[in-house]
Amino acid sequence: MYKTEVIEYSPKADDMAKKIEEKANELSKDRYELITMSITGTAKAILVFKKQG
Repeated sequence: MYKTEVIEYSPKADDMAKKIEEKANELSKDRYELITMSITGTAKAILVFKKQG
């Protein structure tokens, strides 16, 4: 099972990295692993997670 999440507008790399880390840690509690991500031209991130086992 896959799940996608969008990190809203975050123009500073440090802030974006922190938000991505927080979301990955949050979803890891439900056994989701971050498998890929894309940063858009509008300073948003699209994260794709896969459910483990």
